[in-house]
Amino acid sequence: MGGFTRRQNPVTVGRMSKVVTLPLWLLILILLFAGVTFASHFLFPSVRWFFRKRAERVIARVNQRLKRPIEPFKLARRYDMIQRLIYDPEVTKAIVEHAHDNNVPENVAFEKARDYAREIVPSFSATAYFTIGTRLARWLSNSMYRIRVGEFDRDRIEDIDPNASVVFVMNHRSNMDYVLVTYLVAGAGALSYAVGEWARVWPLSAIIRAMGAYFIRRKSRGQLYRKVLARYVQMATRGGVTQAMFPEGGLSLTGRIAPPRLGLLSYIIEGWQPGDRDIIFVPVALNYDRVLEDRFLIAADKSGVRRFRPPIWTVLSASASHIWQRLSFRFKPFGTASVGFGQPLELSTFLTTSGPDPVAGVAADLMTRISAVVPVVPVPLVARSLIAGANDVAEVEAHVARDMVLLTGRGMPIPRRDAAQITRDALENLRTRRLIRLVGTRIDRTDAANDILAFYAASIAHHFSPDTSHGPVTQDA
Repeated sequence: MGGFTRRQNPVTVGRMSKVVTLPLWLLILILLFAGVTFASHFLFPSVRWFFRKRAERVIARVNQRLKRPIEPFKLARRYDMIQRLIYDPEVTKAIVEHAHDNNVPENVAFEKARDYAREIVPSFSATAYFTIGTRLARWLSNSMYRIRVGEFDRDRIEDIDPNASVVFVMNHRSNMDYVLVTYLVAGAGALSYAVGEWARVWPLSAIIRAMGAYFIRRKSRGQLYRKVLARYVQMATRGGVTQAMFPEGGLSLTGRIAPPRLGLLSYIIEGWQPGDRDIIFVPVALNYDRVLEDRFLIAADKSGVRRFRPPIWTVLSASASHIWQRLSFRFKPFGTASVGFGQPLELSTFLTTSGPDPVAGVAADLMTRISAVVPVVPVPLVARSLIAGANDVAEVEAHVARDMVLLTGRGMPIPRRDAAQITRDALENLRTRRLIRLVGTRIDRTDAANDILAFYAASIAHHFSPDTSHGPVTQDA
């Protein structure tokens, strides 16, 4: 103990007739260990019991008002789900094959599978989801946009078999999609999203897991990883977890709906067997007057590099500007955000008439149903007229009116407002973003406007194609 003893502050402890002298640091260490032991045996279990009972009360209260109560699978402890997943017979077989193919010990392959399972499996918290998540989603959605829900076959949606597994299948326009859909279907149940690697950053990853989302590596080609992911998705589906997925696999870079990627869909469909609970796919289409990431998406499309990360200073500057606008009461919402719901697809019924490739058949059918209900909102309508050459307010209004008549004739969803109001709202939106200048009634486009106008116009271009064959849908609310 050498030179250290000079800093000691000895404490004398008497026990019966003997006296023991201890350094102060050792006494503190003993007391610390004693405190941890006491807490682990008496305090921590009580705290866990308190929060567990509180969570059970929250779940019981929430389930009373949900159309689709939270399934026991979603409420299972994360540790238990990981154990169940890595000891699944199909995963075990994949572990053995991975060890053989890569010439590694099976215990090494097993630990790799365990790491994958820990990465994928969420830690759902009903308290976080329903007391924080849905309220925050509602506030963000309504404070940033004018929300419009497209008309849909309400009776058909409400008549979905309560024992079926429901999967909301959506086009991907913005990262606001997660927030908007969580808010809009909060009364139906708790959604489980597949989230890409972009969100695997602390503390965002912990929050997302608590909301019931699971992480996926979109570019992973390893058989072991794909088997672990597939079995988790199949277990969740079989357990009745309500899921939400973006078959495009990423944000649209052009504004158009992209061809579907079949990964997650194939896991769900190939894991279904006759006699299992049915799987109901509900098509959902989203559209916005302003996509927050539009400039980054357009730049990514031009560069051909899909991975895009906005510079940190750009994000901080935009966030600071947004906060200041709110504090100074100068913030104006970004326009309309609208959601349309298509006709549900029942997997059991579809498979009775499907061709040799049911996964591709389901994907194609769902994308058609999504395209059919993409909402028409003001900025895309006005963007079409500006691209067509209109450069006067009256000209734009006349073009918008003609488009609305055409859409109505085809049974497409249109906004409630008249052409004049749509034109005014959209032009003000574009003027605020400094994409156009209004000189009297003349409209001058800035240099940055063309690409952005094309991006928004593309979101509804398919509604005007000569070969549009969508079935009739009702008007937007």
